[in-house]
Amino acid sequence: MKKIKSNFEGFNKDIFLFLKELSRNNNINWFDKNRERYQNKIVEPARKFVIDIGEFFNRLNPTIRTAPKFNETLMRINNDMRFAQLKPYKNYFLIHFGRFKLDSEFYIYFDHESCQLGLFINNSLSEAEQDFFFYKNFDLYKKELINICEKFGINNKFELYEFVKDSKLLTDSFNAGIHLDQLKNLKMFLLQKSLSIDDPRIYSSDFLIEAIKTFSILYPIYCFSISPDPLKLIEDFENNFGMIE
Repeated sequence: MKKIKSNFEGFNKDIFLFLKELSRNNNINWFDKNRERYQNKIVEPARKFVIDIGEFFNRLNPTIRTAPKFNETLMRINNDMRFAQLKPYKNYFLIHFGRFKLDSEFYIYFDHESCQLGLFINNSLSEAEQDFFFYKNFDLYKKELINICEKFGINNKFELYEFVKDSKLLTDSFNAGIHLDQLKNLKMFLLQKSLSIDDPRIYSSDFLIEAIKTFSILYPIYCFSISPDPLKLIEDFENNFGMIE
């Protein structure tokens, strides 16, 4: 099969204005009038981004989904009207990279005020316990988690949020030596960095570089969420990628 070539050159500045206007006009009539705008200015650049970063994820961990499709890497903007309280559309746009639904995953999140890049960790226990490992690995590898956050430059670079209905900021500068114990009792949490709408990297191919760098730094934490042997995954990562500056 012929390799797909992409030409991601950044996201369009209209993504933030669109989401702001959608928040004020969250109805089907407005969206229908702006559907082509949504498709051309948001969905198409997002697909190009997913195609370009797919090679990185395939090398990083081939179990991570990278197809530029809705319900895989792109979240549909339509709300489930059973739970949407009469608002048919989400007022944000999400690109995410995980193995399956509710899996821990890397993400790009746009709302009308900023763009966030980060890692979502599902720290819950489920009936399929083989799928969620962070909760068990926390006690087994607490010392290693602290050392890895220092070694890979994770400390003091990311905000920590408890992931609930209205995400709660716990610290704007996560440091494992100080904050790690907080993670134990969080069912779900986010480690992320925020870019303002004035950051020029969002609107150029530099955003791809920034995303790859951010996800590479966070990958060792991700390993604790997907494997009973996270240290082996991290060793493979170091051998294949080296240290991320």
